[in-house]
Amino acid sequence: MAADEDADVFEITDFTTASEWERFVARLEEILHEWKLVSVQPRHPVTKADQNNGTWIEKTEEITFADFKFMVSHHYLKPASSPDQTPDLRQSPDEEGEEIEEVEEKEDVIPTVMMDMMNTENDFPSKAHFLSRLYGLQEFVVIAPSSKSDAIDSESRIKLLLSSVSIALSNAGCPVPVFVQVQHFWRQMYSGICLMSGTTINFDVIQFQRVPPQYNHLAGLLDVFKAKLATQITPRPKVTVAVRFTYFLQEWVNSPWPQEPPVVDSCGNDLSSLMEDEIGCTSFNSLPFGASEDPVSELRLACTWPSLSEDMIVENQNYSDLDPLQAPQWSVKIGMSDDPNCLLGHYLQSFVKHGYRQESTEELLWNMVVTEEETDQTGDISQALQRLTEPNVGYSIPSISNVVNRASSRMTVKTGVAPISADLLTELLELLFPDAKDAFDKQKEEGEEEKEMDATEVDAPESDNRYTEVIRNLSKQLKSCPSDNLVHSLAVCLCIINISNGGLRGVAQLWQEFVLEMRFRWENKCFIKGIEPGAPNLGSCLIYQKLQMLNCCIERKMKREQLYKGYEGNLDNMFASEETKKDKGTGSADLGHAQSERRTSADSKSDQPMSSGNFKQKSVSLSSLSDKATKLAHMDVQSSSEDEFFECDEATSRKDSMELNPEDCVDDQVKRKDSWKKHLSDPDKEADECDIDSDNGQEEPGSGDSMDSNSDTAFKESFTHGPVGRLAPFGDLKLIDSEESMYIPVTQEPAPMTEDMLEEHAEILARLGTSSEGAQLRARMQSACLMSDMESFKAANPGCTLIDFVRWYSPRDWIEEEVVDDDGQVSKKCHLSPRMMIPGNIWREAWESSKAVPARRQKRLFDDTKEAEKVLHFLSSMKPANLVLNLMPVVIHSAIIKVIQNEDSDIPKLKDVLDNLISRASKVTRAAHQDIKKYEDLVRYINLAETMIARAKSLKSKFTKDLLDHKNAEKEMEQFVSELLHHQEVAVRGGPYGPAGSCIHKLFIAAQKEINMVVDDNEEKEEDGHMSSLSAFPRPVGREYILRTFCPRPAAYSKSLPHRLYCNIMEGHEFHLAGAFSTDTTFQ
Repeated sequence: MAADEDADVFEITDFTTASEWERFVARLEEILHEWKLVSVQPRHPVTKADQNNGTWIEKTEEITFADFKFMVSHHYLKPASSPDQTPDLRQSPDEEGEEIEEVEEKEDVIPTVMMDMMNTENDFPSKAHFLSRLYGLQEFVVIAPSSKSDAIDSESRIKLLLSSVSIALSNAGCPVPVFVQVQHFWRQMYSGICLMSGTTINFDVIQFQRVPPQYNHLAGLLDVFKAKLATQITPRPKVTVAVRFTYFLQEWVNSPWPQEPPVVDSCGNDLSSLMEDEIGCTSFNSLPFGASEDPVSELRLACTWPSLSEDMIVENQNYSDLDPLQAPQWSVKIGMSDDPNCLLGHYLQSFVKHGYRQESTEELLWNMVVTEEETDQTGDISQALQRLTEPNVGYSIPSISNVVNRASSRMTVKTGVAPISADLLTELLELLFPDAKDAFDKQKEEGEEEKEMDATEVDAPESDNRYTEVIRNLSKQLKSCPSDNLVHSLAVCLCIINISNGGLRGVAQLWQEFVLEMRFRWENKCFIKGIEPGAPNLGSCLIYQKLQMLNCCIERKMKREQLYKGYEGNLDNMFASEETKKDKGTGSADLGHAQSERRTSADSKSDQPMSSGNFKQKSVSLSSLSDKATKLAHMDVQSSSEDEFFECDEATSRKDSMELNPEDCVDDQVKRKDSWKKHLSDPDKEADECDIDSDNGQEEPGSGDSMDSNSDTAFKESFTHGPVGRLAPFGDLKLIDSEESMYIPVTQEPAPMTEDMLEEHAEILARLGTSSEGAQLRARMQSACLMSDMESFKAANPGCTLIDFVRWYSPRDWIEEEVVDDDGQVSKKCHLSPRMMIPGNIWREAWESSKAVPARRQKRLFDDTKEAEKVLHFLSSMKPANLVLNLMPVVIHSAIIKVIQNEDSDIPKLKDVLDNLISRASKVTRAAHQDIKKYEDLVRYINLAETMIARAKSLKSKFTKDLLDHKNAEKEMEQFVSELLHHQEVAVRGGPYGPAGSCIHKLFIAAQKEINMVVDDNEEKEEDGHMSSLSAFPRPVGREYILRTFCPRPAAYSKSLPHRLYCNIMEGHEFHLAGAFSTDTTFQ
């Protein structure tokens, strides 16, 4: 029984389940329908302009056959002349079926594939897909393995894939040819098929690394083509032939060097020894530019014989009619070097890479700096006590005395170890700081600069002025600094030193010398030349802001010390005794005696006759009266030991940085300053008023008491002793509670701040939180400058009120309205603004807590000594990587200027590249977080612009006017060179007999003579091209043949169909043979 049951069981095979092969065919049909490649209308024939200016569009889709993945790609040419004619806009098969039937009834439409195969406009395109170059097609589909490591190398797999494609094309009715890439990718071999109604076209490609001898000429290719056709009709159909030979010119005999060689005098001495034979870099104040090698590698001359009958030309292994000078068409391509090693890009790339380094300056220079023990081994007895009192720790702590002593001299380095020699370092420092040179050297250099400027004005091209406005606005667009100043010179010097002298160690050495020079100038009160005066410009880079801050500190220090030294009385009487200081508080001075002495000296000078010099001196002193009056307030905080360090409990701020609307306060401050200018327009009136002011503010020696903690007591004392610190009357305004005139007080200048100081100040304010105590403390910190102005106003206007202060300080908050009473009379009603009436207003609280203290007796809002030490510490503690990052905006700025100065209007798309470069640089330099990677992208963009300019200059230097036979052909030659810059391939007008063709012929002759070392004085014979011993052209590097014909196939009674054979022979490289042969499937 069991055996019978087993015999009844049988396996059932379900043939309705789709196999992998069927799924592959179905998916391929779906893709053809999705791309609308089914029953498409014929495309228009492609012209030469469409091939050169059109765009190749590609669509891809992934498909699998079992476990093997393929990429299906649809390629088609989108002509530039008709951008709307794309396959995406094709109609669906149902919509266009009726139109196709109507067209077929009118005429027999030739399929697109056949038109492309026989179209002579498609021959030898300058840029096209590889299959379009072989067959002249403008639309096709390619099926290739997804991975380049996979290859379809077996014949059975190739036939299976082609049969699957044939079934899909037949089922879908797609007339677009489909190719399958076979063998390895580098061989570029394809097998394809195209199915149409009654016709099939088969495509095959053959590739060899060596050229078969029997097929190395046109005669052998004609035999292969006719044998493949195998037609039996007589007479045999004529074959049309198109031939192109390509010649390479790689030896530019008459071309100049891309960079100037080192300058050598008659004695053989290198005059550019400071640059240490750096090619292209002539000085330390200018970045190099251009390519160090020729960016134009070769010229490719294509000689074409289009559409000739096979009977018209003969080419076999013994003889050839194809002479380049007899070719009807010439075209030229320029081969560019992939990496021409442009100098500007090389210098910038090498400099920006240091932004990733982590070494400190001490780690880089530890073995070259001479230590204190090495310089003084015997010891200094005078410094013995100081050495005993210094802390003995394992690391070095620089003291103030050591720092100041070192500031007066250069950094001591070991001989032969430092990357920058002493002579070169001296030259660099004199370049950066020209004001430190001797008078004789300055006169000599000024004379040389005048000569150079005169020479540049004579030789300057007209194109240099086109971008003048762009260069002028660069400092506003980029967060850099004004060009041609100290920071720009420093950045350029560091870039060049990085390449020519020791890399990052040389950069660190020069930076340390720069920092020492900054400290030396601070200690010796020498302004930093090349830095704009005034407060730090927040629109510039941080290093420039720091140097501006240091200049401000030097200026404040000089004014303070000059005011101190300019006092004509007894300096000992300016300060109270030690006992008086204890009673009155540390730092209070007898300012009344100082004013009395100053008034007495002024009165004594006024009795003398006024000369022009005295008048000038008087006007200058009056114009700087505000500064001098402000600086007098700092004298009381100086002790006999000249200690300049002060502690400040309140953070400095602008008048408008309060909880009120800051924009309104800024506008009010501007108005107030404008009113000052109006009242200071008459110097004589000011002098009289200031003298009166001094009389009112006179105090007896020793009678000046310091301000008590009680504000009322201080206010009464100031009111009793009279006004102090008046600058000028404030128009005709009177005080509210009295008939006294309102006076503008002498106030302290606000403290300048850099952007990092502002960020730190804002962070401190944000940390205070939102509590009531935090808000109160924040308001006090923000109102430090407001408090100072209130105290100055109270001292200058005894008996004043908050309303009087608001009328001067913020006129917008004093509202005057016209009111009409019941009798119709108009009267003015004045009151404070609503924001001033808010309870707990910071203005009212500040007014109540402020005292009547003139500006000269107030605590300094800006401590120049402390801020200068902060700046010097910031500069000296900066790592080289941070230095590079902070200097990159300046380096990019200098590089863009260099590119603009060398730009050429004939270069295509250079203006767009420059505009895009400036736009990107503006965003990167103004970003809140500076990223070194974004600067690397900018450097690559600059390198691209430099490469474009270097290629254009090199190309123009090769086609010079000396090669022309006729001088009137200069414009045509310039136009030819301009077209070479704009297009990949340019046709030579007139062929070998035109102006450009004649120049190219001469270049080939010169190159052949140079290669074969031929010296022949008979130039006329060479110019005619009749050199008996040497050919004017070398052997062609590439030869291309296209053979076409119409004939019936496979039988004599079959329909006459097009056939095509393409052959590409590269000497010593490869041999490609591609055939497209049609077959009539109706009459076989």
